[in-house]
Amino acid sequence: MAVYGGAHRTSDRSWPQLLALAFGAVYLLVGIVGFFVTGFAHFFTSDTGKTLLGFEINGMHNVVHIVIGVAGLVLAHSLSGARTYGRLLAGAYGAAFVYGLFAIGEDWDFLSLNRADNVLHLVTAGAGVVIALAPVREGVHRAS
Repeated sequence: MAVYGGAHRTSDRSWPQLLALAFGAVYLLVGIVGFFVTGFAHFFTSDTGKTLLGFEINGMHNVVHIVIGVAGLVLAHSLSGARTYGRLLAGAYGAAFVYGLFAIGEDWDFLSLNRADNVLHLVTAGAGVVIALAPVREGVHRAS
């Protein structure tokens, strides 16, 4: 965050930081809203039949969304933190995608996934790679 004449400019965040912040906010919101759909019972139930915007969820799935969301909000503070968050998204959601390839429809699916979840997990893993690895152009900031 740059300082100009004693005032902090929040617009000096890099685009990976803004993307990490956005993903963090969305996943936190989805996790919280998810509990209004699932309630607080049956945390590990597979095939709950409870969906949020077409994505199947259960209590544990909501908790994962909240943890990923909070991590994004916290790590978006710096570029290195955003890069770490990108690696977290890539690894965690890449693993969730592979897990979903085998778990969908199985009694042991503790996250209660469906095919829409799997597609979203793959897209999120890809976004994590972009946040973690894409170049950032350092510009010159002028005082307004």
